[in-house]
This record gives sequence, C-alpha cells and structure tokens, in this order.
Amino acid sequence: MPTLTPPPSGVVDALAWVHVRDRRLLAVRAREHALFYLPGGKREPGESDAAAVAREAREELGVVLRPATITPFQVVDAPAHGYPEGTRVRLACFTADHDGEPAMAGEIVETAWLGWADRDRCAPALHPVLDRLRERGLID
Repeated sequence: MPTLTPPPSGVVDALAWVHVRDRRLLAVRAREHALFYLPGGKREPGESDAAAVAREAREELGVVLRPATITPFQVVDAPAHGYPEGTRVRLACFTADHDGEPAMAGEIVETAWLGWADRDRCAPALHPVLDRLRERGLID
C-alpha cells in the first residue's frame, strides 16, 4: 500500500456515511487499501458536509442519499491509516436514508457488512463507530 502525503495541518478532514442493515455496518475497501473504511471521502472546495457525503456515497456505491435525512452521527478523531505516523483523521460521520442498492463503484473493489467482531479488518477510524453502534444495540 502506498503511503499518502499528509496534509500541511497533519489532519485529514473527511466525511463518511454510516449505514446499518440487518445489524451489520456497510464498509468499503479501495484498491490501494487492505483495511475496510466507511464510504466517504474529502470535501470539494465550497462543498457542504451534506453535499460531500451524498456525493461520496453516490461515487463509491451508486446510491442517492435523501438530503432531508442526512443527520450527524459521530465525529471521530483517530490515526489516519495509510498516512505517515502522527497523521490524524477527523471523520464526520452521518446517517441518511437512501435510494438504490449499494454496489461497488469508482475506486471501491470490495464491500462488506461488518459486525463488532470484524474490528481487525477495519481502519482505526472505523473502530469508534463500531463501538458506538454496538453500545446502542444496533450491531452484533
């Protein structure tokens, strides 16, 4: 896996969609990564959080998030996987209803429905999300 260049601030600012079905969390893996992530990515210049998470869900999974249902879920601060040591990720996570069936698109080469026991297959920023979902009784 190539090491990514850290941003000047040392913090990767990103957004992600949290989607649970049948007590499992939807996660994705891009070609250059060995671990699973939440569907999402970085904002385009001038883009709102809602617009960015909706665009990323469409690009990575082909689903359309319903704008009126996009709701903040959790903000995660964790080590940024694939970046040099010391780089952090600030991941603003959102839930939303959607139209369409999630399917691999763009750079995504694998999707998975994960439970809490799958933490070792996930990037560090996904761990607090899995923990919170488990605490709320939403995943096994």
